[in-house]
Order: sequence, then structure tokens, then C-alpha cells
Amino acid sequence: MRPPKHILPTIVLAQFCCTSLWFASNGVIGDLILNFGLASSALGHLTSAVQFGFISGTLLFAIFTLTDRFSPSRLFFICALLGALANGLMLWPENGYTSLLLFRYFTGFFLAGIYPVGMKIAADYFDKGLGKSLGFLVGALVVGTAFPHFLKGLGGFVNWQRVILCTSLLAVFGGTLVLFLVPNGPHRKQSQKPDFTAFFTVFKQPKFRAAAFGYFGHMWELYSFWAFVPVMLALFKETYGVELSVPFWSFGIIAVGGLACVLGGYISQSWGAQRTAATALGLSGCCCLLFPWVLSVPNTTLFLAFLCFWGMVVIADSPLFSTLVAQNAIPELKGTALTIVNGIGFNITIVSILVLSLAYEYWGNPWVFLLLSLGPLFGLLNLFSVKKI
Repeated sequence: MRPPKHILPTIVLAQFCCTSLWFASNGVIGDLILNFGLASSALGHLTSAVQFGFISGTLLFAIFTLTDRFSPSRLFFICALLGALANGLMLWPENGYTSLLLFRYFTGFFLAGIYPVGMKIAADYFDKGLGKSLGFLVGALVVGTAFPHFLKGLGGFVNWQRVILCTSLLAVFGGTLVLFLVPNGPHRKQSQKPDFTAFFTVFKQPKFRAAAFGYFGHMWELYSFWAFVPVMLALFKETYGVELSVPFWSFGIIAVGGLACVLGGYISQSWGAQRTAATALGLSGCCCLLFPWVLSVPNTTLFLAFLCFWGMVVIADSPLFSTLVAQNAIPELKGTALTIVNGIGFNITIVSILVLSLAYEYWGNPWVFLLLSLGPLFGLLNLFSVKKI
């Protein structure tokens, strides 16, 4: 039986609305630094606070198997409301460095009930063609993540307070959509009690482990690239004195990855998820290695085209890894498995972002971006540790 036609578009729209919370502080980082007297290193720290909150949330969700025991749609709605509240608290005029870090932490914490839970809902509806469905879903995440940069790029009409308010309202709207329009899916298998061994149980299967480790390599690169896209653009702009809008191009470079997720989902139907993911991961690894050379060429068109291509291949494999994880997980623990793998993956992003931030702050050299290539290398080695996933 095919799911109702409105299910996938609703989940996709809700995912876009709610994940706009993710980089809300990144989109207005200059204003936050100016208004609250933050250090220049605030970008890396605030981004890492969101990631750390996400990890804490996924750990809690996984330990108590919340995604598999309770209605995913209701869980999504509750976390969307609380995430919107935590995000909106950045508007408090008495904020300082500590309070902003705390609010970004809780925003990330409640995103643990949005991103992996959204994938769980999709997996409960789309047993067949899951790669294509998750392609749309992760594509929505990508555009949602980039959206604050777009809002900020509108200039004086949309100040930083309106960016924060808009992303919070979008999250409330997205959560409401899922609550009222997306009931529990037909393929949902409910767990009856907490399984405190689930964290270890899911990794016992070699195919699941290969897919998960491939995803971990992908995550080493992904969020560091997204966090540093504005830095890369500003570096090129200052080096060659060219005119370009850093917020708008940041939005475009990140958002174009949404299209790549959808295309990757369709390609995987012919190539298979494993082969398609490996191709994207290999191409993004090459981009890591080529970046210093491309930056050295004073050609704006080449530089922007290169970053757009990188923005596509860096994320195209994400829904495919999630598909491989979901397909090789124990059915009763599918939601928990997705949450665990997401949690570990985002833990890796904290290390990656902080390592890159410290290296760039210390050396100030574009060659530090070569560190990102370690992730794709690790991912490819593990992805092919088994013949076929």
C-alpha cells in the first residue's frame, strides 16, 4: 500500500522549517559578536554548542529508546516547540557568552528530536525507495540549515533579531504540520520497554557497522565545511578585493546541496546506495585537497563554481548513508539506530570544527583545510570493508 501523497511533502517541509534553527547563530554571527561583545572565536564555539547539544539529546533518546517507544510525530512536535523557544532566547538583551552557549546547546538538544526522528518517520512510511525519500528529507535539512544566511543576506530589511524570530516561528509551524498531518507510519514497529544495551547491539552487524563508519567519515568533513563557507568566501574576497555577498553565496553554496541530495536519491535507484555514496564521498575528498590551489587562482567564477560543486558532493551521500543504516538495523531499533549513528556523527563534527578552528586561528593558512580530507578517506575505507551493503 502506497502512503498518502501528502506525507512526504509534509515531512520535507517540516524538516526544512525546523532545521532552520541549526545555523541561526551562524547566519547572524557578526551581529552577535557586535551586540554581546563576543570574541572572534565565537563562530566555532557557538556552532560546537549546537552540535554538543544534539549529541546529548541523541544519547538520551538512544539510552531510553524514545524514538521507538513513543509516537515519532508527537516527539517531533514537542521538540520543535522547545527548540524554537531555546532559539528565541537568543533575543534576550541581557545575554552574554555563557547564556548564548547555553541556549545554542539546548537548541541542538531538541534538534535530536527533529532530524533523526524525521528520518524515522520517513522510514516508517517508505520501506521501498527509502533512499529517494531520504534524499528529499536531507535536502530539506540542507536548505533549512542555509536559510538563516539567506535571511541575513536580505540586508537592512531583515535585521538579526528578525532572523532569529523567523527561524523560531518556522520551527513551530513545522512541528505543527507533522503533529496534525503525519500519523504513525504503517511500517512502524514499536518497542515496549527501554533497551539499555541498544547502543552496543546495533553495531554487532558488519554491514551496519560499515555503513555507520562511512557516515562518520562523511560527518568529519560536512559541518566543518558548512561552518567555514563564510570564512572561505571572506578570505577570497579580501585576498583579491572582489565584490561578492558573503551571506547570499553562503546560502547558495550550502543550499545547492539540497538538490544534490535529491539527485543522489534518484541515481542510487540505478547505481545502488553504496556505490553512489562512495562516489560523492570520493569527490568531496578531492575538493578538500584542491581547495588551496583553487583559492590561489584569482578567478571569481572558478572559485564560486568550485565551492558550489563542493557544496553538492559534500552532502549528496548523507541520505544514502542513512538509508544503509536504516536498512541494516534491527527493525525494532531502527529509530534508535538512526539516532545513535547521528549522535556519534555529530560528536565527530565537534572535534572536526574545533580542530579546524584552532588550526586556522593558529596558522591562518588555507592549507589547514586539507585536514578535512581525513574524513572521506576514513569513510571510503570502511564503506568498502564489506563487499556489498
